[in-house]
Amino acid sequence: MKRRIVVTGLGVVTSLSQNVEDLWSRLLAGESGIHHLECVETELFKVKIGGDVHGWDPSEIIDAREAKRIDRFTQFSLVAGTRAVEDSGLNFENEDVNRCGVVLGSGIGGLNEIETQVGRLLNKGPDRVSPMTIPKLMLNAAGGNLAIRFGLRGPNFAVATACASANNAMGDALQMIQNGISDIVVTGGSEAAMTGMGISAFQNMKALSRRNDEPARASRPFDIERDGFVLSEGAGILIFEELDHALARDAKIYCEVIGYGASCDAGHITQPDPAGMGASKAMQNALDDAAIGPEQVQYLNAHGTSTPLGDKAETQAVKVVFGQHSYGVNISSTKSSLGHSLGASGGIELVITAKAIQNQIIPPTINLENPDPECDLNYTPNTPQERDLNIAMSNSFGFGGHNASIVVKRFTP
Repeated sequence: MKRRIVVTGLGVVTSLSQNVEDLWSRLLAGESGIHHLECVETELFKVKIGGDVHGWDPSEIIDAREAKRIDRFTQFSLVAGTRAVEDSGLNFENEDVNRCGVVLGSGIGGLNEIETQVGRLLNKGPDRVSPMTIPKLMLNAAGGNLAIRFGLRGPNFAVATACASANNAMGDALQMIQNGISDIVVTGGSEAAMTGMGISAFQNMKALSRRNDEPARASRPFDIERDGFVLSEGAGILIFEELDHALARDAKIYCEVIGYGASCDAGHITQPDPAGMGASKAMQNALDDAAIGPEQVQYLNAHGTSTPLGDKAETQAVKVVFGQHSYGVNISSTKSSLGHSLGASGGIELVITAKAIQNQIIPPTINLENPDPECDLNYTPNTPQERDLNIAMSNSFGFGGHNASIVVKRFTP
């Protein structure tokens, strides 16, 4: 029999807020974290908007010396991860740290450091490249630094499946606890790819919205006027914990994690399968793993990136899996408020899904003003909705055809 896993701690860094409760309140109020960019000088860029974290200051968690030795994406994971541990009430001095692991996702890792050091190499020569370059840019730096901070000696690895990274990481964390390898896993994702190269690369593949004159309205999933996703950054970190362990220490429990599914489109390197067949397989696998039927799901936090192809493909995938119940499930894309933080998005969105279950409220899809006729489901437009919410799913799909879905439910002993 599989061991049961619950979520006992949450932490976030987003462009809208770096506090879970504040983020939740702002999402329900329909606020947006999309604004004119400060991370780069945009004069030469066609895209001038995004979800960069303005005024980023990790000093409350990370001292100045340590901050210089780690990339921005690792800073995000350390701040969000520390907040999640604090929220959980865990004291790792009282735990068997050999049974405490870290599994984090990131699509790109230390892109800031790569750009900085390539600039030094080209402009100043090889002797000026920092000896900290590799420890800063490597994808596993986020998890490695979290483990160092808390002395966690269990399995620790990074997952890189583009925008599905955090969901795949959390699926691995779930299975590690289910199979008795670990009792506690710090998991989720972190991303800081809003650099000159990151923005220009996505811009030039025509993936990004160019609604520069109204940034807060630029991310508009499922709306007929959507013109691409809005790039953002941040981290979403959760504490996954074996149920009996959590109960023994009288932990606060947000929800139970009951299912995980993954698949690959095996089609195009960037475009989704138009019929959503890979995405539907991941969702069905997650339902099968949870041993529930589609009619038992009340809420779906959609991948919903605001791209012309992606939103239609996900809508089709939902219809394949949920059938007639597709019209009875509340769906929302919180990327409408936060933009798309690539490998971190699944972690942030599972934090939001856990809050939805805790509060029995569906967060809205803002900016949904003129629905695409081919996207005809209930996307909870513009206004949150109270609902008896027992089971929810969160989707993440990435370049490379990677698909991953997580199912959570309201905890009952």
